[in-house]
Amino acid sequence: MRFFEMILLLSLIVCAVSVGLTKDLLTSIVIFMSYSLIMCVIWVLLQSPDLAITEAAVGAGVTSILFFVTLKKIRAIRREGRHEQDKG
Repeated sequence: MRFFEMILLLSLIVCAVSVGLTKDLLTSIVIFMSYSLIMCVIWVLLQSPDLAITEAAVGAGVTSILFFVTLKKIRAIRREGRHEQDKG
């Protein structure tokens, strides 16, 4: 069990560092989702199922969806701005 906990901790650190170093926003969102899922497993191991459910629902679910929608909106706005510049 100790080995599994160390692997979870190491993967948590790798996710946290890689989100900061990644230049692509979509990749950062996917890494953030995996970070939230790892945290969910850690909360289960710490015998806090209420925090695990909250982390899974809010951290990996709702927040990731909001990030994806925001990313889509930002890219749509940039595309419209380019078309307006091409016309002018």
